[in-house]
Amino acid sequence: MSRSFTFFPHPLLSALLVVLWLLLNNSIEPGQLILGGFFGIVVPLFTRRFWPQRLGVGRPLLVIKLAGRVVKDIVSANFSVALVVLGPTEAVKPGFVKVPLDVDSDFVTTLLATLVSLTPGTVSADIDMEKRVLLVHTLNSDDPEALIQEIKTRYEAPIKEIFLC
Repeated sequence: MSRSFTFFPHPLLSALLVVLWLLLNNSIEPGQLILGGFFGIVVPLFTRRFWPQRLGVGRPLLVIKLAGRVVKDIVSANFSVALVVLGPTEAVKPGFVKVPLDVDSDFVTTLLATLVSLTPGTVSADIDMEKRVLLVHTLNSDDPEALIQEIKTRYEAPIKEIFLC
């Protein structure tokens, strides 16, 4: 069946919407299950034109590992940023770093930029898809090459494995 006629154009999104609805309502009552199921069907159907390509998830269990890594990085980066901010102002050396991208999917690149921005001390400033470069603002730009390698190994490589890019 072609994608334009499928009832569930994005089954993972549908399942996620149902689970999120139930968690937000803190209930698994039949009415909430039906309403969550309704949202899980209707939202992907109405938003499918915004999804230019169907994503293939090659290693779904790696998503859990990546999520754990991101949470750990957020917690440890919070302490690092607190030390820099509360320390002497000479320790703050902000700057921009251009991270070359190995992915060419808009969604995967946006996901990578979001993960970088979630980590305290770094913010994605621009995505240049033609040059395939992610511009990252960092609180401490002492070693730009180390930051590039960290982003590529900790985030980009797992994302490439997850989405088969």
